[in-house]
Amino acid sequence: MGISIWQLLILLAVVILIFGTKKLKNIGGDLGSAIKGFKSAVKDGDKDGSKDGQPQNKVAQDSADAAKTESVKKEDKV
Repeated sequence: MGISIWQLLILLAVVILIFGTKKLKNIGGDLGSAIKGFKSAVKDGDKDGSKDGQPQNKVAQDSADAAKTESVKKEDKV
């Protein structure tokens, strides 16, 4: 009771009719570039990992540094 090849072809034809080939090509290109970016980010994350093998969370650290800087500025104004 699986999906047959004919059902897949009909589904593909309906998707092409709804979205059009140009939009599907753009979606495929966007998806490919997103996967490529993700792979490069994972590879860069492995290089920048901490000593204990856990990767550092640069975004969280940057936001924590920004919060510390803001609190210091507020204390200076008071």
